[in-house]
Amino acid sequence: MLKNRYLTDSIIDDLAEKMVFIGGPRQVGKTTLSTGLVAAHYKGHEYLNWDNRQDRKKITASQWSGSAELIILDEIHKYRKWKTFIKGEYDKLKDRYKFLVTGSSRLDVYRRGGDSLQGRYHYYVLHPFTLAETLARRNLPRPFEELDISPVRCADDFETLLRFGGFPEPLIKQQDRFLRRWHNEKIERLFREDIQDMAQIRDIGSMKMLSDMLPSRVGSLLSANALREDLEVSHRAVTHWLSLLETFYYHFRIYPFAGKAVRSLKKQPKLYLWDWSEVDDAAARFENMVAGHLLKLVSFLHDHEGYRTQLYYLRNVDNKEVDFLVTVDESPWFAVEAKVADSSPAQSLLYFKERVNIPFVYQVVQKSGIDHLRNGVRTVSADAFFASLI
Repeated sequence: MLKNRYLTDSIIDDLAEKMVFIGGPRQVGKTTLSTGLVAAHYKGHEYLNWDNRQDRKKITASQWSGSAELIILDEIHKYRKWKTFIKGEYDKLKDRYKFLVTGSSRLDVYRRGGDSLQGRYHYYVLHPFTLAETLARRNLPRPFEELDISPVRCADDFETLLRFGGFPEPLIKQQDRFLRRWHNEKIERLFREDIQDMAQIRDIGSMKMLSDMLPSRVGSLLSANALREDLEVSHRAVTHWLSLLETFYYHFRIYPFAGKAVRSLKKQPKLYLWDWSEVDDAAARFENMVAGHLLKLVSFLHDHEGYRTQLYYLRNVDNKEVDFLVTVDESPWFAVEAKVADSSPAQSLLYFKERVNIPFVYQVVQKSGIDHLRNGVRTVSADAFFASLI
């Protein structure tokens, strides 16, 4: 039986009006979502993958199934003229078919520069499973309101998610050997089937070495210059490779909040992986898991609800730092500091709460059964905090 995903209903609603594009990491469940959960709501569907030769012929010939109501096009962004092609097919056939487009690259980058598809589609990013989704909780946090955190009994679910990550296959299998092999195969397919198809990389070996180095950089300020020195390549090459890996949803970067009350000398980003199970260090893995949960919240509120949400971190010239800040219209909503065990309110949280005027601040601890408010800082267990999100 297919497990419902948090985007299913939103996608079905939006398909009634426009095309829907779904981006997201490889193996996060885009095909299952589109061909199983979404397609089940239509009388018939046709799934065509650009990587398949026969499907490619059908696509370029505009040969669509006569009995289908939903057309699903996967990886069509690899076709150089895909925007013009889809625009023409949609404008001609929108009264006959619903069009759903999926891909393992950031399809939304094509919004830039006079996008010919503007106004014809809604865009979603499918994120890995988070705790609220595994518990089938349908939360919708509202900007500038306090999160609805309540006691939960899900310590085992939390530990499983922390250990195996939120990607469907390893999360379902829950086997260490399978996870290790899955990691290796995922990276190889990322380079062989995605990156090399879309970009001319002369030194693919060094780029693979870069991807091997990134899990140890999670949660730290990311220095492209330090990576350049370690790899003995140019700064331009490192920045290009980082952008490519981000485009294909291997990692994401968050930047320091630049409010008037925060004097920050460094604009360096912090890096996190879409798959936190790749991170060996326990504290960094936990922080990455927090980042993944917050990014999913920010993404959903932006893609579906239309809020201009962003995820930042806080850092000033005195090196006071808070791990995460969620904003709406560049105004602080809530801040989060991730701690493995320390339940005493971090001084940096207290400092930035007053300095930046943050309505709600949370210290999220890995240990279960914690929830107390002190000096305006709510210290809460990660399982309860995650269960209140998307």
